Amino acid sequence: MSEHPTSTNKPKETADSSGYVVVARRYRPRNFEELVGQQHVGQALRNAIETNRVGHAYLFTGARGVGKTSTARIFAKSLNHPDGPTATPDQDTEISQAIDSGEDVDVIEIDGASNRGIDEIRSLRANVGVRPSRSRYKIYIIDEVHMLTTPAFNALLKTLEEPPEHVKFIFCTTDPEKIPITVLSRCQRFDFAPVELQEIIARLRFIVDSEQSDADEAALELIARRAAGSMRDSQSLLEQVLSFSTGKLTADQVHSMLGTANDDRLHEIANALAARDAATALRLLDRAIDQGVDAGKLAEQLLGYFRDLMTVAVGCDASMLRHASASMHAELSELGRHWGLQTVLAVVGLIDQTLVRTRHSVYARVLLEAALIQICNLPDLQNIANLAEAATQAGGQIGSNGKKSVEKKNSNLTDLDQQRHAADGMTQSQSSQQDTSGPEVVIQPIPNASSAPQMTAAQNAAARINETTPGLPKASQPKSTNEAKEDAFRAVTGHRDPQATDQAPMMPSDVATQRIQWNTKNGGEVWKAAIQRLESMTESLARMVERIEVSGNHSLRLHLPHDANLAKRRLDSSEHREAILQALEEITGRKITVEVVMLPSPMRREPPRTQTPKPSRMQRMREIENNELIKDCLELFDAEIVSIDKPRQA
Repeated sequence: MSEHPTSTNKPKETADSSGYVVVARRYRPRNFEELVGQQHVGQALRNAIETNRVGHAYLFTGARGVGKTSTARIFAKSLNHPDGPTATPDQDTEISQAIDSGEDVDVIEIDGASNRGIDEIRSLRANVGVRPSRSRYKIYIIDEVHMLTTPAFNALLKTLEEPPEHVKFIFCTTDPEKIPITVLSRCQRFDFAPVELQEIIARLRFIVDSEQSDADEAALELIARRAAGSMRDSQSLLEQVLSFSTGKLTADQVHSMLGTANDDRLHEIANALAARDAATALRLLDRAIDQGVDAGKLAEQLLGYFRDLMTVAVGCDASMLRHASASMHAELSELGRHWGLQTVLAVVGLIDQTLVRTRHSVYARVLLEAALIQICNLPDLQNIANLAEAATQAGGQIGSNGKKSVEKKNSNLTDLDQQRHAADGMTQSQSSQQDTSGPEVVIQPIPNASSAPQMTAAQNAAARINETTPGLPKASQPKSTNEAKEDAFRAVTGHRDPQATDQAPMMPSDVATQRIQWNTKNGGEVWKAAIQRLESMTESLARMVERIEVSGNHSLRLHLPHDANLAKRRLDSSEHREAILQALEEITGRKITVEVVMLPSPMRREPPRTQTPKPSRMQRMREIENNELIKDCLELFDAEIVSIDKPRQA
């Protein structure tokens, strides 16, 4: 329940000879203006009354203690006001006072938890047709309506859809998911939000002043945080700690009464965990329990503390803190930078699992101690995430630069090929004659691409420095024929001949960009070079090819193992096939078609059966005669063996 913090109305329900009336009832809201945190609901209901758009069934949903039943009573007072429906009912009328006390004969409040059967709903249906005694409407307020049984809901459906004009239904529930959709569709639903922290604190201050008591602001803030958005819970906690305190209410008294730890103690434990000091964390936990802090509640507080630490770690300001004081924002920010978001998230998960386990165990302290030790032994997950991200970014940059370098080198090689074609037409004509010599099928083993010489980054850099740095001493050797041809080619074209045979060993990047002349004899070499150009996933699939088959001038057939069905489907997909075709075209300078096939399943050869020769008649006769049982029978009956019959099969 929630009340307006600035209301100056005196509570209607006061202590009398019948006994004490609790704070939650004495400071219950009595009109729409006194509702706190539910302005959207109050405004909608006021507009419905003023525009004569009042429905026949309403559903109020929300957490406990946020004002659902109080709003239902205010709405009932507004509808049954003696002067007609009004958004501002007079609180001094007899009907309003009877509704506030729950004694009005025309406003029937039913507890759905204790009246959940079909018999109670049948009784309600029988009384619906009876007109109200003195008011305009007969209003049924059913609290915790989700507790009704399925037959009870079914019995209520028809009446709920078409009730008499003098009947209104108001349902209140904390669990709307358990209500059948057939009932939800017949109601106007209003969701009640949790009351904000500052509004609860303001209302608690008003109650403390009205009770002529005194309390620290920190104590009221602690009670409000503990209530978790429930106005009724905050009022009940306030009444409990006021009865415990003899003077001014302080935060220490609230912690002592509720069995909770203060923010400083939680921060000390968190610092010990961040320092990986398990012994200090256990000593702080032991000291807190000795001073009356409950282990289960301490685990809940730690979960709330690390929730706030998580929000600070992602960059939220102090207004997002829900469990820690706003004054601790700077300390939480420093701890979040030291710990890292990924580690904080892991800690939240560990504490949450510990809470689930403590609810089913009597050893809450042992489980919490084990969780603290686990947190102290967590790896630095934030550094691991940072390293992984840095490696990913570095790999992307290397891949991008490598791709651009390959494209640049390919374009240069294309120009050089054109110049070479102009200078020497014989090479192209010979290759053309070789390619068009007719279809020929050649089956070749695939060279192992991993056996190509690899060079580390340091060796690569050293080799490039050796090549590009002038002034380094180099052994002077007489130029070979190829070198002389290279000088002549450079003089004519201004470029280095990429096809010179007498050259220094090529770097891996140069091998990846080298153009290979296509013919029916070098399919394995072309496929090996193509694999080196593929991305990691496509490369892994390509390495599963066991052999290749070059057929004709522009066809390459890839043979996969007989059981590699998944690899075949992926290689046939457009993504991987286009990558392979592009790599082959870059290497050979022409379009190559690719066909992916499966190798035949190997034939299983059964081991030859060794047939034992059948014994002859004489051998069988000797075996039978040598049998001890047969010998005894022959001697006993003075008989002889006449014939041997095969055993009968059953």
